[in-house]
Amino acid sequence: MIYDYKLTKGNGEQLDLSTLKGKVVMVVNTATGCGFTPQYAPIEEMYKKYHEQGLEILDIPCNQFGRQAPGNDQEIHEFCQLHYNTTFEQMKKSDVNGKDELPLYTYLKSQKGFEGFGKGKMAALLKFTNIGKKKTDPSIRWNFTKFIIDREGNVVARFEPTIDMAVVEECVKSLL
Repeated sequence: MIYDYKLTKGNGEQLDLSTLKGKVVMVVNTATGCGFTPQYAPIEEMYKKYHEQGLEILDIPCNQFGRQAPGNDQEIHEFCQLHYNTTFEQMKKSDVNGKDELPLYTYLKSQKGFEGFGKGKMAALLKFTNIGKKKTDPSIRWNFTKFIIDREGNVVARFEPTIDMAVVEECVKSLL
């Protein structure tokens, strides 16, 4: 369960995920210099709209995809507040794949693997950048991959960055 994990916030404080019991949680790996960075806007809208009903968002900046999250945790936080007025929790910049990946991501990927990018121009581009990776490889493929966890701590969905945010919102709304 996700409640067995702890994360480090961007300010260095620890977040024990057991404090999120009873909440719907979105875990998203982000980057400030990515073509998907504008997704911060609908994520923030969703947070404002559903936070009082029990939605929590865990923003985990990651620099593993095209080095698109330059800067330290404070610089990333300032960028997000300046450009997107984010108010949800931002964690310490971390790896989501490989030997230094967050243990939380090892768990999330074991629960919901990669199922494809869907259709469209960006989906085709991302397929090209992931040549050699099998569909059965659960690795995170790019920035703004989202995992949705229900109120009981179950990982119920994984959305690749190419999936329309309206679809993500419908999933979240159905769990609240």
